[in-house]
Amino acid sequence: MGSGQGRVGLGQRWQPSRVLLLVPVVLIVVITAADIATGPNIVLGPLLVVAPTLTAWFAGPWTTAGIGVLAMAGEAANGWYAGTVSSRNVVVEVIAIAAITSLIVVLCVVRDRHARQMARVRSVAKAAQQVVMWPLPSRLGPLRLACVYLASEEEADIGGDLYAAARTGSATRVMIGDVRGKGLPALGEAALLLGAFREATHQHASLPDLAAALERSMTRYLADFEPEDEAGERFVTTLLVEIADAEPLVRMTSCGHPPPLLLGPDNTVTVPRLHPAPPLGVGVTDPDNHAVDVLPFGPGDTLLLYTDGVVEARDHNGVFYPFAVRAAQWTDHAPEALLNRIERDLLAHTGGRLGDDVALLAINRAPIPHPGNHLQRVQRGHAGVSGQ
Repeated sequence: MGSGQGRVGLGQRWQPSRVLLLVPVVLIVVITAADIATGPNIVLGPLLVVAPTLTAWFAGPWTTAGIGVLAMAGEAANGWYAGTVSSRNVVVEVIAIAAITSLIVVLCVVRDRHARQMARVRSVAKAAQQVVMWPLPSRLGPLRLACVYLASEEEADIGGDLYAAARTGSATRVMIGDVRGKGLPALGEAALLLGAFREATHQHASLPDLAAALERSMTRYLADFEPEDEAGERFVTTLLVEIADAEPLVRMTSCGHPPPLLLGPDNTVTVPRLHPAPPLGVGVTDPDNHAVDVLPFGPGDTLLLYTDGVVEARDHNGVFYPFAVRAAQWTDHAPEALLNRIERDLLAHTGGRLGDDVALLAINRAPIPHPGNHLQRVQRGHAGVSGQ
């Protein structure tokens, strides 16, 4: 399926190019005809260089070179019609068009080579994202989930922000984190923490014990791989969340991470006050130093986890993105639709340029179907069977 999509994409790019190719050809014909019609007193031949310059905008080096040859032929045709094809002016103009076309072709080659290199980098980054940060399922128990990752670096699809989720018996545990730094240099710590969470979340009964286990993993990693000139400067802010299937509650342990937004079905937005411990990586391995905050989380509620790249995003005037205010407009949306709205609004606010990586994770506890509606569906189903 992937290769098929690639072939369609190539076809979609080629069809517009064939139509656009008529533009420089028509320009050459019009400029040549106008140069012939105006006589020797008005010289329009040098304008022919516009044709290969325009072609380079949408075509490759070979097509650009071909249009350049046609431009030179147009200038030579003008000289032949005027009987001055071997004159100094015509020869110099043809040579000038050839030189400028050659320069444009070289620039096309460099541009296309850079584009291929960028495509390979993005392919590697995408593969790394799929290996390191597994896609989250849309359903886990009674929860509906959606996630968005926006890398601040154009050549990367993953960086220092991370999220993961796992089922532990009759509960769901979720982690979101933000490594100090951004882009690909922060990928090592992100990969370590994701792997440690996936293993440790099944071995520790409480969130403080889980946080302490993650701290020990970070401490061992930094002892082996942290550069001496960055000692004590590498850490990860983390929020651990546990949602039991049968309890309308959510338990959270924050390690220096910003609190989530709790969106109610009645268009309310709550910013809970948490009791955060220091970030992971600073050596706090005692579970007693990690508090558990408990909040109501009933059917229809949505928990919106995020990294600080969202709230620290600015527009061209330096105004921060009003995250809670904007999210309040879409509290009735399903998780995927909610994040789509926020993503578009955030990019519009920043003009498409992010100063830091952004991760968003929406968790919605599915509403309980109305008993009466369920009974009516069952009755209609029995009626249908009887009719058959």
